Amino acid sequence: MTITTGSVVLEKDSSNLIGISIGGGAPYCPCLYIVQIFDNTIASKDGTLQSGDEIIGVDNVSVKGKTKSEVAKMIQTSQKSVTIRYNKLHADPAQGKTLDLVLKKVKHRFVEGMSSSTADALGLSRAILCNDNLLKRLDDLQRTELMYRGLVDHSRRLLRCYYDLSQTFKDFGNVFSAIGVHELQPRASEVFTKFGDIHRQMERYGIEMIKQLKPVLSDLGTFLHKAIPDTRMTIGRYADAKFEYLSYCLKVKEMDDEEQSYHSLQEPSYRVETGNYEYRLVLRCRQEARTRFAALRSDVQVKIELLDNKHVQDVVTQLQRLLKHLSTFYDQCHKLLEGQRFFPIEVDLAHGAFTYKSVSELPSSIDDEDQDNNQEEFNVAEEAKEAVSETLIFMD
Repeated sequence: MTITTGSVVLEKDSSNLIGISIGGGAPYCPCLYIVQIFDNTIASKDGTLQSGDEIIGVDNVSVKGKTKSEVAKMIQTSQKSVTIRYNKLHADPAQGKTLDLVLKKVKHRFVEGMSSSTADALGLSRAILCNDNLLKRLDDLQRTELMYRGLVDHSRRLLRCYYDLSQTFKDFGNVFSAIGVHELQPRASEVFTKFGDIHRQMERYGIEMIKQLKPVLSDLGTFLHKAIPDTRMTIGRYADAKFEYLSYCLKVKEMDDEEQSYHSLQEPSYRVETGNYEYRLVLRCRQEARTRFAALRSDVQVKIELLDNKHVQDVVTQLQRLLKHLSTFYDQCHKLLEGQRFFPIEVDLAHGAFTYKSVSELPSSIDDEDQDNNQEEFNVAEEAKEAVSETLIFMD
């Protein structure tokens, strides 16, 4: 690990603090280092100092061989501002992600899926997980997703039914128009044709309504298939960052407990006596994990708030559009049929268009000529009959 030296001047706040905690120092550790940078403090806003950095001087006074309490008093006695000389710890965070940290992260995920009673029975704590309101919002998000999925499916089936109804109108109109064309009675032909045209127009209104409502499905689908999954993915990344941060916190506590056990037994700790670099590395990793966790938490809060606002506004808007176009369709159909009196209508079913012998009346002269021809043929037939009878008598 590379170490570089630097110094920073920090202005104190109204409480005479700069926002850092110190660890190490005499009599056990040869160096003093920064354990934590507190949020929203002078040190955190400055950003120069980080967890794991070694403090080598305060206001041009060396702190070598001093305890952490003595160094803290030196910082407190400074007026208005304090100069901190430090050795920067340039550590690779990947070195801190050991198998032990991975197992701790898996443990937190395992605990998350347990009920409180099961976790208590196993001696595991779910308090920090159960008290996270953002993770609880995931359940609300799932309920919202189910509602939108049902709304999209219902709207899709509704439009499909209206499309089938429009095709029925079309077929109905074609049938009545065909009847009107073949019907020879003027009144019946006019009524059937007009009735068929109205149904064809209703089919066109239905198709137009479906075209107007298709964007509603698209907007609801965008919310369902893009906005909700994106928010869920962000919550997943937030939970992962949270578990990683908790794992580093647990690792730090274990190392603190180990150090305290050596102190209580008055036994030397090789890790502490050689500068406690491993511990400082874990402190740096914990700080960076906390930074990612805080950033993702803020991102999740913003996305959930925007999603809630969009959900409330979007549902109302889309339902209004749906009702508006359905109402327009019904008004158009009602206007087409309003005041129309098609039926009852008298139709001569005994002499339909397919049973008529002629469509026009024959002239009287032609009728007289046909009667004369028929009479002449009848006379010829009678004469032939009498001739046949006389022949039979003669043969007898």
